[in-house]
Amino acid sequence: MQVGCPFFVFKKMPIPNNNQISLSGEFAVLSHLYKIGLDATLTLGNTKSVDILVISNNKLIKLEVKTSRDNLRPRMNGVFGLNYSWRLSKKNEQIMEANLFYCFVNINIEMNTYNFYIIPSKIVAKYLTKAHKTYLEKTNNKDTLMRQFMLGFKGEEYKNIPEMPLAENWENNWEFHTEI
Repeated sequence: MQVGCPFFVFKKMPIPNNNQISLSGEFAVLSHLYKIGLDATLTLGNTKSVDILVISNNKLIKLEVKTSRDNLRPRMNGVFGLNYSWRLSKKNEQIMEANLFYCFVNINIEMNTYNFYIIPSKIVAKYLTKAHKTYLEKTNNKDTLMRQFMLGFKGEEYKNIPEMPLAENWENNWEFHTEI
């Protein structure tokens, strides 16, 4: 399909696949790290356990990037309330390294904008463990390897999980490298 005006003809862009969305998020994070003066490199491969390595004050910091194009608006979850969410797995409950951070990315493809939420792995792991336990208790569903990391919002009530991390506390946390 083509849309146009008297001077230009624009082709409708194809919808990127999940791998392209993931790479887009990783490159956006890498670009921002360079923009704020940090040395960083992207790791490549399908079996990697970290996406970006950062050097700051002679320390190695690892970033795991999780990207979603579906978080344009917060979603209401019956158990956890209004939130953004990203899919992780059971193994992420055990990863609590002082030099590992998760960067959760929301992409708005149409507007070409990104939102970044940078959170220490210890907080992510503790939240995943508590949230999954609560999810199983409240829903009576069978256990799976899938986990959901969620960010809530100030002013919302989270009865089932008062420890809900808030998006406002972690958005654009580019000072993460000073926390080690």
